[in-house]
Parts: sequence; C-alpha cells; structure tokens
Amino acid sequence: MISSMSSPMRERLLEAATELFYAHGLRAVSVDKVIDLAGTTKVTFYRHFKSKDDLVVAYLERRAELERDGIDEAIKQGNGDVDATLRVISEAIGVIACAPGFRGCPFINAAAEYPDPDSPIRKAVDAHRRWNKTTFEQLIAPLDIANSGEVADDLMLIRDGAMVAGYLDRPATVAASFLRSSQAVIGIGNSTRS
Repeated sequence: MISSMSSPMRERLLEAATELFYAHGLRAVSVDKVIDLAGTTKVTFYRHFKSKDDLVVAYLERRAELERDGIDEAIKQGNGDVDATLRVISEAIGVIACAPGFRGCPFINAAAEYPDPDSPIRKAVDAHRRWNKTTFEQLIAPLDIANSGEVADDLMLIRDGAMVAGYLDRPATVAASFLRSSQAVIGIGNSTRS
C-alpha cells in the first residue's frame, strides 16, 4: 500500500506535475516528463503514486485545497456579511483568472479531458465542485433564500464563467462582472441597473 504521508520526494513530484499538468494539459504530460522534471526515477515515482491517475488526483486535491483556503479566507474576511464576502471572492477571481499563465480552471480543464464520470479524476473534480456548491449554500444561508440550492447552482455557473472570462478581459472587468452577477442572483448589493 502506498503511504499517503507527505515526503520531500512526493512533494517534488507533485510540484513538477502541477507545473506540467497546468501548462500542457493532463493527458499531454507523461509520467516520464514528471519524473524528469522532478529529477527522480520511475521506481521512486511508483513508491509514491500507483499510477498517473493517482498523481492527477493528488494534483487536483492540491489545487482544491488552495482554492478552499482562499474561499475560507474570504468568508473569514467577510465576517458574516454575504456581500462583503462576495466582494473579496470577486477580487480574488479577477486577479487569479487574469494572471499571466492562467490557463483556465484546473477542474473544468480536467473534466474536459476526462469525460468518464466514473474515472477517479472526474470523481475528484465532482467532489470539489460539491464543496464549492455547499459553500455557496452556506454563505447565502443567512439570507433565507427559498431556492438556495438553485441559487448555489447559479453562483457556480457565474464562477465558471468568470474563470473562462479571465482569458478575455482585465481583472477589474472580471471581478466587477462576477460581483454584479452574484449580487443580482441573490438580490443584494448594487445589482440594480437603470
């Protein structure tokens, strides 16, 4: 059985995979490329990961953890104020989605490359998306919105759109659009237009 404990070599392999997978795509990057960038051997690779799919799942779990930490921090900064929290999230999405080297949401990209819903990669994507939706539902819970599950779905769609818009617009444009759209969906803030 492969240990789930983190080791320096496992971290090097994950760092190499993160760099390569995000820049080139999951299927385009071979285990050999990851091994070369990490400066190790196949034997060492297979001590840490049973397969490339296991490495891809570990990569996605790492990306999920980073995103969750960011959203948790936004919720903390919002201090119970839904609009303030959405403002922090919108600013972060604007910065992230428009940063140099941004190649889209790693979860949307992974789902496009692994369409089989039973694959471990899609299961990792689905788990993260469920977490996002649940977090949106918890965020808007104090507003007592009757159809909070549907509203959380709408917020996910807005989030996904903002991640795609990062290729096309400036950070301020993406952030402002995410915020306006989110406010309109939940009926708060300055979402009214003349």
